[in-house]
Amino acid sequence: MVVLRTTSEIETMREAGRVVARTLDAVAAEVRPGVRLVDLDALAADTIAAHGAKPSFLGYLPRFAGTPYPGVLCLSVNEAIVHGVPDKRVLRDGDILSIDCGAHVDGYHGDAAVTVPVGAVDAAGLQLIETVFAALAAGIAAARPGGRMGDIGYAIEAACRPYGIPHGWGGHGIGTAMHDDPHVPNTGKAGRGLALREGLVIAIEPMVIEGGGDRTRALRDGWTITTTDGSRAAHAEHTVAITADGPVVLTRS
Repeated sequence: MVVLRTTSEIETMREAGRVVARTLDAVAAEVRPGVRLVDLDALAADTIAAHGAKPSFLGYLPRFAGTPYPGVLCLSVNEAIVHGVPDKRVLRDGDILSIDCGAHVDGYHGDAAVTVPVGAVDAAGLQLIETVFAALAAGIAAARPGGRMGDIGYAIEAACRPYGIPHGWGGHGIGTAMHDDPHVPNTGKAGRGLALREGLVIAIEPMVIEGGGDRTRALRDGWTITTTDGSRAAHAEHTVAITADGPVVLTRS
């Protein structure tokens, strides 16, 4: 069921979104060769707590998962697209890292992600990162009252060419649940799909694959989703409220 949020609810989600944004800023500033994923996760836990919020991901158990999520962040390196589990892996020069963070305040969630270079990354890797942020911006710009969900997917898809887009993966509704209706696809036809109405709050999250394919696989940890051919991937996300004045990003510091 799609729930439209009140102005008061959106303001609370904005507070959660600010915590998410500040946490992403703090973690991204510490990304460099030699840093362990678990240490970035610990930093995120401390930052969220310091701002009086709680992590959305830690202990999360959606229907598709066999075990609760063990981390505060999702940290996805190179061929990992989303849901990478923070472990003792050490980042290396030339890696690219997706940092996905969720936090909640008074039961209302914010969710955002960035992909950042680790040390000196090749031109192709930097272009991949640039493309996913361009796709995110295009998707946000299309999230206007009176539009359709297909407008968002179409805008993202157009911005991602010639890269691949993981089949079946996309954004989601968000509010008192971390993942809620509606699904927000990263492909679509303009003018089709759910009507976008004032009060709808969604997480828009494009994902792009360097190799141009769309197939994915899940690792044995039950969470990490990777490309099937080892191609690198990038991921970006914002929580966005649709208002009478257009889209408002809630996950900016």
